[in-house]
Amino acid sequence: MKDMQAQLEKLQRDAAECALIRDLATDPKKRELFTRLAEHLTVLASEVERAIIESVESEIAPDLPPRP
Repeated sequence: MKDMQAQLEKLQRDAAECALIRDLATDPKKRELFTRLAEHLTVLASEVERAIIESVESEIAPDLPPRP
């Protein structure tokens, strides 16, 4: 669980760094690239966060069906 939390935090940091680079970029192509990277890393972070929540929920109440 700690490794998943560490990965979540890293993905969130990386997404924030990409957004910062995007905001500072003067080249439109670089801006577009770092926008896509930030969005992708944010989606990945959301997926890891959801997996953590599902894991915790299954440990607390193993008989309940998973959330949709």
